[in-house]
Amino acid sequence: MTSNTLRTAQVLWPAFLMAGVLEMLVFSVLDPSALSFGNWHPDATTVYSLAFLAFWALIAAAAATSQWMAAATQFDESSAERVPRQRRRRASHRTVQHV
Repeated sequence: MTSNTLRTAQVLWPAFLMAGVLEMLVFSVLDPSALSFGNWHPDATTVYSLAFLAFWALIAAAAATSQWMAAATQFDESSAERVPRQRRRRASHRTVQHV
């Protein structure tokens, strides 16, 4: 499994699970058959499906943003740590010439 596939799975699978939990919470309070959008009165199954996809997309976007920010932070920290180590190595390899 490539790293991109693994990262995608790490974002989408927890988002899928949480979208299911959020769907249960929202529709335990809200009746989907009572919803209407203008002249459109969708079936309960349509409302469930669209809500689940919207919840999944929002949670996945939040998780992907968090993972992207964490990766950027790790990159900055690792590059910041490399600079002093390189300077120390250069300083320790200097040779003194006596005249």
